[in-house]
Amino acid sequence: MKLFDVYPLYNVTPETGKGLYVYDENGTEYLDLYGGHAVISIGHAHPTYVERITEQVNKLGFYSNAIQNPLQVELAEKLGRLSNCEEYNLFLCNSGAEANENALKLASFHTNKSRVIAFKNAFHGRTSAAVAATDNRAINAPINNQHSVTTFLPFNQLHSLDYELAFGDVCAVIIEPIQGVGGLDEPTTEFLQGVRKLCDKYNVVLIMDEIQSGYGRSGKFFAFQHHDIEADIITVAKGMGNGFPIGGVLIHPKYDAKHGMLGTTFGGNHLACAAALAVLDVIENEKLIDNVNEISAYFIEKTKEINSLQKLKGRGLMLGMEFEHNVSEIRKELIYEKKIFTGGSSNKNLLRILPPLTIEKHHIDTFVNSLSDVLKNHNL
Repeated sequence: MKLFDVYPLYNVTPETGKGLYVYDENGTEYLDLYGGHAVISIGHAHPTYVERITEQVNKLGFYSNAIQNPLQVELAEKLGRLSNCEEYNLFLCNSGAEANENALKLASFHTNKSRVIAFKNAFHGRTSAAVAATDNRAINAPINNQHSVTTFLPFNQLHSLDYELAFGDVCAVIIEPIQGVGGLDEPTTEFLQGVRKLCDKYNVVLIMDEIQSGYGRSGKFFAFQHHDIEADIITVAKGMGNGFPIGGVLIHPKYDAKHGMLGTTFGGNHLACAAALAVLDVIENEKLIDNVNEISAYFIEKTKEINSLQKLKGRGLMLGMEFEHNVSEIRKELIYEKKIFTGGSSNKNLLRILPPLTIEKHHIDTFVNSLSDVLKNHNL
């Protein structure tokens, strides 16, 4: 049997990792400034993470959600405290797509409506309702197009949102406070505060998709917290487990739970909770959100040395470097010649920077010097 060939692959085979680095089968060291799509939040093989998972798997790796699991309770308490969302309730699942799927389902349950408002270049996942709310027709099969009606609007146009919500058939507005795959675009504070008011006016559920921007990556625990608004539902995943599959839905207490409303086999299992608790321990004990803000400021200053950089987008350690030209060859040279991982997006002129939150200033120096060399080779 062969693998189903759906991924264009770089010719690199990581076998081990430590901190900001991964090592291939030949022992070659690569600086990881992409974290596997912002998943590696506390660095590769962090000792706290390894110890907690090892301890848990030696005791009990899995049992179903039909029994008591104190680790889930501990995770909900700690996540609520560190994120300043203590009044919310937590539903645990396995991925970002599953988190958004359940969030949209909850919104539809609550309002008894089905239309969704999302935004241009949005990416919310590849499952049924989540992919229907993703602005990419190439990954929407006919069954997804029939599943639900999604209207895509531009950022920062409150009149367009008001017009659509006035029809009275919308269950949810779902929005990334910083777009990931879409290219690091973000709405203004004025717009997000207006969205909140319009959702209240029309009894529409406001879902903040923090799958990539959450867990401290923006310089606050959640990126929407930069804008002084409250979300009805918050979805999380990626950095939540540092590589172990886990996702979550933070649900405002105004929404009632009913037995059987949501469910999952693997979500919130013992190993996943152990991984997620280790991540939160490290974020808290090593003051990683403070580090995000310090390193982000340093990155901004250092990249001023790059004359061909047109724009730096995003916040914290969720950054996009936009150039006038396609950066695909730049990314390849960074990987193969400079041994540095970066990311791409739907904006082909943009380098995406999503390193572990444990990154240090000398890593930034290495990257800026290496990128400058590559750009010089291209006469940029």
